[in-house]
Amino acid sequence: MNCGNCARHVTEAIQGVAGVASATVHLESGQATVRWRSGTVPRVEPLIEAVRQAGYQARRLERLPASGEPQGMSPLAVWKFNIICGAVLTLPLLIGEWGLGLGTHDGFKWLGFACAAPVVLVCGRRFFVGAWHQLQRGRSNMDTLVALGSATAFGFSTWGLFIGWPGHLYFMEAAAIITLISLGHWLEALAGERAAGSLRALMDLTPPRARRLEAAGPAADVPVAQLRIDDRIALRPGDRVPTDGVVEDGGSAVEEAMLTGEARPVDKAPGDPLYAGTVIQDGRLVMRVTATGEATALAHIIAVVQRAQNSRAGIQKLADRVSNVFVPVVVLIAGMTALGWGLAYDRALGFSQTLASVLWHAHFPETALAAAFIHACAVLIVACPCAMGLATPAAIMAGTNAAARRGILIRDGEALEKSGTLTTIVFDKTGTLTAGRLSVAAFEAFGARDPSAPPAEQIAALLAYPSSHPVSRALANPNWQEVAPERPDRRDGCTTVEAPASTAVVQGPQAADLSPGVEDWREVRGCGIESRLPGIPAALYRLGSLTWLGECGVDPAPARRFIDEWSAKGATVLGLAENRRLIGAFALRDELKPHAAEVVKRLLNQGQAVCLITGDQRRTALALAQAVGISDANVFAEVRPEQKAEQIRQLQQRGERVAFVGDGINDAPALEQADLGIAVGQASDVAKEAADILLLQSDLQAIPEALGLAQATLRTIRQNLFWAFFYNAAALPLAALGFLSPVVCALAMGASDLVVIGNALRLLRGRR
Repeated sequence: MNCGNCARHVTEAIQGVAGVASATVHLESGQATVRWRSGTVPRVEPLIEAVRQAGYQARRLERLPASGEPQGMSPLAVWKFNIICGAVLTLPLLIGEWGLGLGTHDGFKWLGFACAAPVVLVCGRRFFVGAWHQLQRGRSNMDTLVALGSATAFGFSTWGLFIGWPGHLYFMEAAAIITLISLGHWLEALAGERAAGSLRALMDLTPPRARRLEAAGPAADVPVAQLRIDDRIALRPGDRVPTDGVVEDGGSAVEEAMLTGEARPVDKAPGDPLYAGTVIQDGRLVMRVTATGEATALAHIIAVVQRAQNSRAGIQKLADRVSNVFVPVVVLIAGMTALGWGLAYDRALGFSQTLASVLWHAHFPETALAAAFIHACAVLIVACPCAMGLATPAAIMAGTNAAARRGILIRDGEALEKSGTLTTIVFDKTGTLTAGRLSVAAFEAFGARDPSAPPAEQIAALLAYPSSHPVSRALANPNWQEVAPERPDRRDGCTTVEAPASTAVVQGPQAADLSPGVEDWREVRGCGIESRLPGIPAALYRLGSLTWLGECGVDPAPARRFIDEWSAKGATVLGLAENRRLIGAFALRDELKPHAAEVVKRLLNQGQAVCLITGDQRRTALALAQAVGISDANVFAEVRPEQKAEQIRQLQQRGERVAFVGDGINDAPALEQADLGIAVGQASDVAKEAADILLLQSDLQAIPEALGLAQATLRTIRQNLFWAFFYNAAALPLAALGFLSPVVCALAMGASDLVVIGNALRLLRGRR
């Protein structure tokens, strides 16, 4: 492999093999790492055959080379050798021709042959071998053009030397072509290394060893690969966490910038999660391992970044189609150039000399044969499509790495492209615009009840106890009333089933397995909870939204004043019903996230409409929308989870390009339906899988930053493609008409690569 395009072609070939989940091809080491889908039997032979079909060679690496073990010359080392060797041998020819005017002396011609032959035959071997492998499979790439161009100049000059050609020979040009293009590849490889630096930095975050606490005896220093679930690990200040786990003992501030992009350390206490690659700051901890290997959060981040870097934006399809026919077209143009100058030299020379008065003065070969060879050579060299192939991958690599540094994961090139066409941003409410930490602000009981019956707030706590919903956690929290015992971490015995009319229901066994004093408990997701109490079999208690209670035949009239008062304050109002009678109402408040209003304002200033979608009552939703600056017309309230996707679809049918921002399991259909799905903060696994962009931090300011970075990356792709097409469109006719010598063409080709890569690297330097 000679360049980033080669590595990309090999990657695509490997990923096309059945059963391959992902492939990472390292240009520098000349190695590929392949991950297989679960349940697939790994087979190396199809991989090797796919690489061969792509025009390259491969073999299985039986073991990873040990540190310091010779591994052969890497591409960077090869290009460096080519540059040094080429410069040493080309510089005397350059001085002799351009400085001393010795180009037509016989002795200098033989010196040119002696200096150019090693450069072309040794340093250029990589290009000739690559072109030959492609030719064997009926294909062509930039190696084909470089090999043809340098061979044309060297072959013509060698022929002229041995027959005693009296005119100028082009040994210096042949050697300079190989040297300059090698220089371009070397700089390209260096830039590519920098662009991939963030991903390698992520891979290097986990330490190689960990101190595992044994059941008996001192801690043992073991490789991280040997850690298993429930192992106990000792951590000291300055240590990197080796794998995901939870704190069992001790306390410390932990720096999680690599995971969230947030520089401020996070305090950790027993029960808090720890993530692989984070750094212990100022305390000692004992952690229990909960995930290893590819199941860790860091491994998921690396997988997403790799997937994004290997992806193709839709805009690249045009470039791919052009590149597929570009080399044959260039060879055809070179052939026509040779025929034009060879068969109609005087006419071609006259036309070019006329243009020279408008453009610039150029030195034209003195004979038709020399002009035919040299101008055809210039066409072949200047048209190398490397910049065209690098335009998209370089920008995607730089953009996704820059995003990963800031705690923003962009799944693929298509997500970048979608971000540039958005017209509407739809926010979910709970956990997205709000912090998701509900608390009970007020409670009111209604109607006369049997004095022997449990109080309404106790019934609500018992019903809420088994549920993991944020509303239920608030009602079961003993901080506001001392009825419910401490919540368990898990709801053992609960299962998820489908209810009629596609309503998701969580249903469990008897009360003893769920909560003290409830039976026949079930949760209608997005609506509420219903259950019975022992000793009161005739009463069915329901706790949930007033809309759902109304559908169940419960009249909300007794709570009208309470509902109006607290809905106007932006609180979520829930009702508690005994059969069809409302016996209590709860007002729950959730704080807006910091900077919510500022983020909405920034999005509106960018010309995008901002909407709010929630299952809350409309009055509550309007109060929150007013607080952050969202128009009343863009508020969609009392929307059940299964209806969110339909609401997104309706916006799309009106011609809107919609991004949906959510975090919960109920948001997955809407994230999938939206043109661009954005999962925020501690999103559920289902939401993460459905999203196009994943924000590892809960700060809403990351949303316009993520969209801005994605749009900047898309803008860079377009700029790169424009430059690549413009360069070739302008350079080809100039080379064919003789205004660009082969040496200048080699310089121009290398410069075009650097412009494309340098433009992409600007994304890594961008401010927040």
